[in-house]
Amino acid sequence: MKKLDWYILRKFISTFIFTVLILVTVLIVIDLTEKIENFRNPALTARRIIVEYYLNFIPSLVIMLSPLMIFIASVFVTSRLATHTEIVAMLSSGMSLGRIMRPYMIGAALIGLFVFGFKGWVIPPADKIRHNFEDNFVRGKFYFKQLNFHTKLSPTLYAYLERYDNTIHTGYKFTLERIEGLELKEKLETPRIFWDSTKRKWGLDQFKVRVLEAGKEKVSYFPARDTLLAMIPKDFESKHEYHQRLSNPELDAYIKEQQMRGGDNVERFIVEKYERFAYPFCIVILTAIGVIVSARKSRGGTGFQIAFGFVLAFVYIFLVIISRGFAEKGGLPPYVAVWFPNTLFTLLGILMYYRVPK
Repeated sequence: MKKLDWYILRKFISTFIFTVLILVTVLIVIDLTEKIENFRNPALTARRIIVEYYLNFIPSLVIMLSPLMIFIASVFVTSRLATHTEIVAMLSSGMSLGRIMRPYMIGAALIGLFVFGFKGWVIPPADKIRHNFEDNFVRGKFYFKQLNFHTKLSPTLYAYLERYDNTIHTGYKFTLERIEGLELKEKLETPRIFWDSTKRKWGLDQFKVRVLEAGKEKVSYFPARDTLLAMIPKDFESKHEYHQRLSNPELDAYIKEQQMRGGDNVERFIVEKYERFAYPFCIVILTAIGVIVSARKSRGGTGFQIAFGFVLAFVYIFLVIISRGFAEKGGLPPYVAVWFPNTLFTLLGILMYYRVPK
């Protein structure tokens, strides 16, 4: 790192931070305006709103805006250097465009590592607190309304609930079936199942068990008792943006559990897992394209280059949204959907690099 590298790196990082702060401030003002009626709840204080909601909301905003803002920062800084003929001076001294891009890539890599760490380990616990706040004061208390709920507890065990009341952690008309291959081997039935928080077990009302062996059925009746099941009350809580509330280890465990159970919408969580690894590369790719786009003087001026940068950035975001939608619907493998925009823009960046005058 030489003086010139530090000079560009300082400009790049400071511009990125400034643009993020400006946009985050605007979004917070908009969010506050939308939720001002909810915040008038007598149970809320200004300190609680700031500590429980906004201090946990701001990191999510920063991470979400990082790819777009780093792209705009790279375009703005480079176009300013080009306007002041600093890029021309660098190229005239024998520096290549690739060498000029070095401090940008270092800055992008540092920000990418920061984003990866925050997205995988810092944001999820913050989102849990924020979503809990929203459930209580913004969206309203969540009620589990699904009827005839089915879930897989193990490769051979299947549970069914006609309905579940998540306010008292009680389910009604519960059955537990053991199925091997295509044959029903055993079935437990009880009118009520409830969660005992002290024992951390499920309590069963009086129940009966039907066992089928060799074409014969044996029915037995049992008094109320406690039992362990591979489900907990948390499985019936709100799943709104639940994939964002899980740290990387929690996300891996959840995906494995849902795949074993045959759960729905597991693709959303797999996409989230791959996106967390693709995000840092996205930041590096967009930075490189931003530098290439604005490395020469334009008759349209800086404004034209920034506008062109915005167009490219929004095309990238559009591709991310479309490919993610296909992956969640099962139309594309998650890793293909996540890496497709990065791969396409990498090829675009390489093409632009070799076409830009040096």
